[in-house]
This record gives sequence, structure tokens and C-alpha cells, in this order.
Amino acid sequence: MSSGTASLDIEFRQPTAEDGAALHRLIAACPPLDTNSTYCNLIQCSHFAGSSVVAQSGDGRLLGAITGHLIPERPNTLFVWQVAVHTDARGHGLGVRMLEALVKRLQPHGVEYMETTVTDDNHASWAMFGRLADNAGAELHRSVFFDRDRHFEGAHDTEFLARIGPLTATAP
Repeated sequence: MSSGTASLDIEFRQPTAEDGAALHRLIAACPPLDTNSTYCNLIQCSHFAGSSVVAQSGDGRLLGAITGHLIPERPNTLFVWQVAVHTDARGHGLGVRMLEALVKRLQPHGVEYMETTVTDDNHASWAMFGRLADNAGAELHRSVFFDRDRHFEGAHDTEFLARIGPLTATAP
């Protein structure tokens, strides 16, 4: 964190619709994350608030966010759509801390697994999800989910499914 953000308190909370525009700006500032419309981010912050988390600094800035949803056919599984961490807050485990806060909030509601997709070359994300699995005493399984040629017609790298669980240990 820069010296300006290192001393700020971070609050982890459910997003609200009022966070939609700030979430849109945060994601746009975190390439190579795929940007969606502001409307999509508003839906994520309202309809999917219960399965998402934001990290807000003491001065009100969104320094991080995770959007996700419970998989309808498997309500014990959280699918993480995106993890965004502002450049001012990188390198201090904010992504893992947000994941752990989200898991802790959802475990009493029956969530036992977390899934996400990650490209092979996204070493930072693999490390973050690996740390979550280690901290939770869970296994991380990896398999092809969306194939570069079969699903993306060669226009996007293969997305690997990372499945973590069971999340029996409560995250710190």
C-alpha cells in the first residue's frame, strides 16, 4: 500500500446499490479484469450483494471488491465472478482477506465450496486462491472449464475452474 493508504482502516461489508458506480471505476482501474456496464455492477451490488464483499477505506474509497453468486443448482457453492484490488492496496493480502470475510459470512448459510475461473498465466490469482485453500484447510482442484478453442473460438485463453473445499475450517 502507498503510505497514504497503509494507515487506513479497512471495513469489509456487503455492497449496496450505491457502490455500483464506484465498483465500475475500481474494475476499470484493474486491468486485465473484464469491464461490464455500470448497470451490471449495480445488479451485482444489489441482487448479488449477499454473495459479494467490498473493502472500504476509512475515507470511504473502495479499495477492493469481490463479486459472486451462489450456483442455483448447487447452493452450497459460491462462484467468484471477479476479485478487484486497487493498486494502492496490492501486495498486502487484501484479496485473501476479502475472500476469507466472504467465506466466514456465507458458511453459516451452508456454503462449503468456492469456485472461480482463472487463466493459466494469472499467477497472482492462483496464489491468492491457493492461500485461501491453505488457510481454510481445504483442497484446491483445477480443471479446464472454458476451452480456448471450443468455447472462445481462439479469442481468449482457456479458463480453468478452481474449486476449493470443503471449507470446513472457519476462515480467520
